[in-house]
Amino acid sequence: MVPIAASGSVTVFSPMNGRFSFFNSPYPMHFSLTGVDIYPERGFGEMAPAPVKGRVVKIRKVRAPGGRGFRDDGFDCVMLLESLEDLGRVVKILHVDPVVDCGEVVEPGQPLGRLLRSGYFNFWTDPHTHLEVRRPSDPFRARGGFTLRRLLSVDEPGPVEELRGTVTRSTPEYTLIALREKVRIGLPADVGGRTGLLDGGIPHYGRFGVHIRGPVPRNSLVRLCGEPIGMIKTATGNMGLAECTSFGIEVDGVEVGLSLYLSPASEPKLKLIPPKRGMLMLEESEEVSLAIKRAE
Repeated sequence: MVPIAASGSVTVFSPMNGRFSFFNSPYPMHFSLTGVDIYPERGFGEMAPAPVKGRVVKIRKVRAPGGRGFRDDGFDCVMLLESLEDLGRVVKILHVDPVVDCGEVVEPGQPLGRLLRSGYFNFWTDPHTHLEVRRPSDPFRARGGFTLRRLLSVDEPGPVEELRGTVTRSTPEYTLIALREKVRIGLPADVGGRTGLLDGGIPHYGRFGVHIRGPVPRNSLVRLCGEPIGMIKTATGNMGLAECTSFGIEVDGVEVGLSLYLSPASEPKLKLIPPKRGMLMLEESEEVSLAIKRAE
């Protein structure tokens, strides 16, 4: 496990071979720097590792909407852990059916519960744990969590020049591409003359995050492969939130979304989202190029 984020004295961990994202979601906590999703690279129904040190104080099974084009688990779970690092804060965890009971203490990396396929997901959403750090008096609302700060250090290798790579996985829900250019942790783009790593769903969520080594410059233009894709509107420390400009992304004549994460110890892959399930079926080992198109 590797520390990726913190709030106050609460430290949040991700599996070293996993992924995480602050911004790759349509829900409000991901645009206010109060939520992080941790992807342990395990399947639905498999075990999620605990992302924090804490004592389980509440478990609540909740109703969820039906899956949109996929079979969901029929419910979701909210789990509250009292932080043992900061007694004035609790950690809210979603999308995990716990194998622990109230009163138990968990350490980062210990088995926490079964990864759920929630009806709140989209058809392309991978198994993950959602986490927020909150006040004990206000643990359940969708808004109102404490701001998170990123702990994982990022490089500034220079932005990529093209989105060309090889298909490593092809399913009706999404396609994974390994870039020809070698990248670490995340996809690098130009952020006002500096290099930032992209985090989010573009352009389908309308906004995305950038991560750089130092403070993020506000009102900076973000360019991917030389094309403008967004403008930084807000920034907190080494993370910034950009609004998308008018553009699209195409592969083989199909307009797709691009789903981007941070990967602590592996080369990140591009995740291509089709307009509808089954509308993009590429062959594994096929080489493809993505084109960024400005809107007319």
